[in-house]
Amino acid sequence: MLTQQDAGNARAKATRREWVGLAVLALPCVLYAMDLTVLNLAIPSLTTDLKPTAAQLLWIVDIYGFFAAGALLIMGALGDRIGRRRLLLMGSAAFAVVSLMAVFSKSAAMLIVARGLLGIAGATMAPSTLSLINTMFRNEQEKTFAVSIWVSSFSFGGAIGPVVGGALIARFWWGAVFLAPIPIMALLLILGPSLLPEHRSERAGRIDITSAALILATVLPIIFAIKHLAEGGDVQVLGLTAALGLICGVVFVRRQLKLEDPLLDLRLFRPPALSVALAINALDFLVGFGILVLVAQYLQLVLGLSPLQAGLWGVPAGLGFIVGSLLTSPLLKVLRPAYVLGAGLVLGAAGLALMAYSTGAHSLILITLGNTLFAVGSAPGTTVVADFVVSSAPEEQSGAASALSETFSEFGGALGIALLGSLATFLYRHMLSPALPPRYSGEQR
Repeated sequence: MLTQQDAGNARAKATRREWVGLAVLALPCVLYAMDLTVLNLAIPSLTTDLKPTAAQLLWIVDIYGFFAAGALLIMGALGDRIGRRRLLLMGSAAFAVVSLMAVFSKSAAMLIVARGLLGIAGATMAPSTLSLINTMFRNEQEKTFAVSIWVSSFSFGGAIGPVVGGALIARFWWGAVFLAPIPIMALLLILGPSLLPEHRSERAGRIDITSAALILATVLPIIFAIKHLAEGGDVQVLGLTAALGLICGVVFVRRQLKLEDPLLDLRLFRPPALSVALAINALDFLVGFGILVLVAQYLQLVLGLSPLQAGLWGVPAGLGFIVGSLLTSPLLKVLRPAYVLGAGLVLGAAGLALMAYSTGAHSLILITLGNTLFAVGSAPGTTVVADFVVSSAPEEQSGAASALSETFSEFGGALGIALLGSLATFLYRHMLSPALPPRYSGEQR
């Protein structure tokens, strides 16, 4: 005989429409992740064409992630107010339009602007899709599995990004990598209105514009300081810029504590487990995204692979992340989340150690194996954190809670690109300078 709880779970079972809707929600997630990685293999040809400086090249690669991270909380709160489906469709349309701007960029500065706008448009996707999953799936086991699919769609996008980019570059030119999102966005705009439910919070207040500006004023100066450091910039400028970002961050936090309807409800951080989980997830993405960029360059510039070959050798890591994400749901049925998360971190650390060894041996097989092990190990953390955050938040704040989870992921990933990319640039300049003739200027070095 069914208990009352069992009967409730049975009534909460998702229908075919919800599962088809989940497939539709996966489309923008695939696109969002693909746009983070599709450009990695285009860097050599893009550099030849647009001739960006070292700083401009770093901005081209990671301004997408930073603007997305800065806008996520804003978009999550906006979705709670105007409707999550509406925001998703608006962002998808904007993403397609700005992709055309990126395709026909004639200078590094124009491409930087386009990538920044793509980041803002892309910020509408992650919190909207995750909060809609929370609305569509009421059964806890089904919701955990749906979140695993949601995470896997990002992994799939990250996996096919280099392959799609490599194939397009081999046949066309670097700008063609920005054409791929347009048909995906068109399909979402066609299917979304009929398959996705609309949901908004009736009790949500207005967006606090000052808080939104403070988020950007916190993130961008700190990142500028990191990049300026890699170029050997003035220490005083670095200190003032970083201090400006930190001060804006403090002001933002104090403002949220005073507002009746804050952009970020800091009460979400009260459970210590949530704060620790978010910190681990940010660190995981910091390492993962930084390694992603460095491996793509290592395969081409050190091992001599073509963009398409490098993209294909990156597929196992993407598939490993998908496998790790899909295994998380059944593992959580028999193990505590902390054990699943800890085991994943240990496996990821083993993968990084193998990659470090493989670079000395110049072994393509070993670096691919290490990258795949790291991907499998890092996947459970993403699923556990996303499910935990969105489940612990009140229904009316699910958009903001989803954005919180994604903000930590995106900021960690973008910071990883900046830190490791800047470190690689600094070490390259430091090791190369003594070997160059004195007639070369600092910029040429």
